[in-house]
Amino acid sequence: MSADTPPPAGTASTRASARQSRAVRWAVGVGAAIMSAIGLVLLFLLTLATNNRVLYERNYAWLFGVNVFVALLLLGVLAWVAVRLGMRLRRGRFGSRLLVKLAAIFAVVGLLPGLLIYVVSYQFVTRSIESWFDVKVEGALSAGVSLARVSLDSLATDMAAKTRNASTQLAQVPDATAGLVLERIRDQLGATDVVLWSASGQAVASAGQSRFSLNPERPGAPLLRTVRQQRATAQIEGLDDITDPTAAQNARVKVLALVASPSVGLLLEPRYLQATLPLPPALVANAIAVQEANREYQERALARGGLRRMYVGTLTLSLFLAVFGAVLLAVLLGNQLVRPLLVLAEGVREVAAGNLSPKAALQSKDELGGLTRSFAIMTQQLADARQAVEQSMGEVDASRASLQTILDNLTAGVIVLDAQGLIHSSNPGATRILRAPMAAFEGRPLSEVPGLAEFAAAVQQHFDAFLGDHERHGLEHWQQPFELHASSVGAGQHATSLVARGAELPDAARLLVFDDISEIVSAQRAQAWGEVARRLAHEIKNPLTPIQLSAERLEMKLSGKLPDPEQAILAKSVKTIVDQVDAMKRLVNEFRDYARLPAAELHAVDLNALVADVLHLYGEENATVPVEAELDPRCPSIAGDAQQLRQVVHNLLQNAQDSTEQARAGASEPLPPVRISTRWSESSRRVRLTVADSGGGFPAHILQRAFEPYVTTKPRGTGLGLAVVKKIADEHGARIDLSNRTEDGVVRGAQVSLSFAPEPAVA
Repeated sequence: MSADTPPPAGTASTRASARQSRAVRWAVGVGAAIMSAIGLVLLFLLTLATNNRVLYERNYAWLFGVNVFVALLLLGVLAWVAVRLGMRLRRGRFGSRLLVKLAAIFAVVGLLPGLLIYVVSYQFVTRSIESWFDVKVEGALSAGVSLARVSLDSLATDMAAKTRNASTQLAQVPDATAGLVLERIRDQLGATDVVLWSASGQAVASAGQSRFSLNPERPGAPLLRTVRQQRATAQIEGLDDITDPTAAQNARVKVLALVASPSVGLLLEPRYLQATLPLPPALVANAIAVQEANREYQERALARGGLRRMYVGTLTLSLFLAVFGAVLLAVLLGNQLVRPLLVLAEGVREVAAGNLSPKAALQSKDELGGLTRSFAIMTQQLADARQAVEQSMGEVDASRASLQTILDNLTAGVIVLDAQGLIHSSNPGATRILRAPMAAFEGRPLSEVPGLAEFAAAVQQHFDAFLGDHERHGLEHWQQPFELHASSVGAGQHATSLVARGAELPDAARLLVFDDISEIVSAQRAQAWGEVARRLAHEIKNPLTPIQLSAERLEMKLSGKLPDPEQAILAKSVKTIVDQVDAMKRLVNEFRDYARLPAAELHAVDLNALVADVLHLYGEENATVPVEAELDPRCPSIAGDAQQLRQVVHNLLQNAQDSTEQARAGASEPLPPVRISTRWSESSRRVRLTVADSGGGFPAHILQRAFEPYVTTKPRGTGLGLAVVKKIADEHGARIDLSNRTEDGVVRGAQVSLSFAPEPAVA
């Protein structure tokens, strides 16, 4: 798959990562736009400062406040970012050191050029402002202002002289005809307005603009007195507000001259000629420019400290904004740059820890975003592969568990050996059959298991022979019967007949499987004894009656015909023959009964009642060995044949009494009683019948084959009692156990137990 192939969609982490990335980009864009706008405004206002000082001064306070607010805001954001970075470092978050390093690099890269520009600008601004207020410039401006004033004053004096000379034309002119003379004088002087005033301040005549004024401006009394003293005065008007754009056009010289009178009289009132003459516009404009430049120069000279602080403050705020913005953008851009690396590093760490859950992938178009998507795809493929492996391993484990369950529940024993004969594994069947804790001997030779040294040697021998001739005979396994514990049978133990099979496994391992065929052998022997009994009953019983009859007939025919000694021998011999024939008949009848034991007819039987009924025959008056009973009243009814169960109880009690009497023969103390008990087991849900005696128990060679016919410990007996009990127990589906009772390692008697299932409940 290519690196640009998008990862599987739908994961919450991917969507959250995409939303966060878009939010960060949006925030960075907005922040950059705001910073750019503020910077452009600062640059624009700084550029206008030299051309429009009034606008700059009017907006400086607002601009300064906005810049301080933005600087504090950026400083707060930087403090917040620094706190977060510190917390990430303290928590040991992966990538924090790299992020701090990148932020520091970007901040230094932005700070050093800013400081350099600031220092240069600071020096430039301070030196430039000082150069503006040079002494030569101030002197030149003062001289220019003086020159403009002198020029205007000279022009005004000249106009006053011309007006006074022109006033002589009105000396002989009466008031009524003064208007025509005034027109001529206005033309001569180039005045815009000419007015003849009386001594009382009344307009006598006028020419020019004053003719159209109803109430022209009168000269004041002080001015008239000055004119009478000086003969003429001149005033420059229109230059009071030099900031007015029309000042150059409205600038004029107003001259007031005394009109000379040819006659002298006390009662003759003086007259005054007022002429308004315009000033040259070029001269006025130059004078205004020089005066304005001088005024601004003086104002700035007085406020140059504040101006310097203004420029320096603006530069400082600009530096702060630039530095704070650079650091903030460094953190944000560093975070954007390092974020794909952090995503990859976090994903690699999770994968190394075994977490193959879907990883976050960035949707950016650059190579790092493609790398995160490729890593997410690789992780997903690893997760799919691991899931497939886990599924396969699960199937293998399930198969192994099933195989182990099968092995654990096999009645056969299974042992796996290596090439050196060491036990690799075994199942519970092997422990049960071999009567040894096989699991405790794993990793050890089979020969070290107690009681299995001969068996291990025989198995090793058979494996060596099998593997040596495997290619020649082509067999897949070997099979051989074994007899275990035949020479070391003790209390509660029996010899075990085995049939073992061996096969070769991969990696030179060896498989040993064996079955306990003791029950099969015992059943085969019982079947063989039944067949023998049937044939004995058929072959031996028929000749016994003729033998007995022939012996009795001989005694009857020869009785009284022989001498006494021979007669005594004859009677003794006949009696011996008859007694032995009777014994033979009893033996044959017992074998016949064993061979012809009918099938059990199962019905509900109260075992406690049956035992109590049988015990009536074993009272003190009928038995030399007493019988004690312990019957559990909780015992439910069982499914059985009452007649056959009576025979079982009789046989067990008789055997127990015989064993006790035989073991205690010649003892003076009373014989210990035989104990018969019933007990209901809640855990196993079975009824247990137990008969225990205090006899000599069973020898080791008898214990394993006690249920076989003609196996007995009695001096006289057929040994069919326990064989019949075993056969009836099998008919009833009961489990039978035979063991010696021991105390401190000494045999104190024998015990026979039968376990019956309760009768099924009838719906």
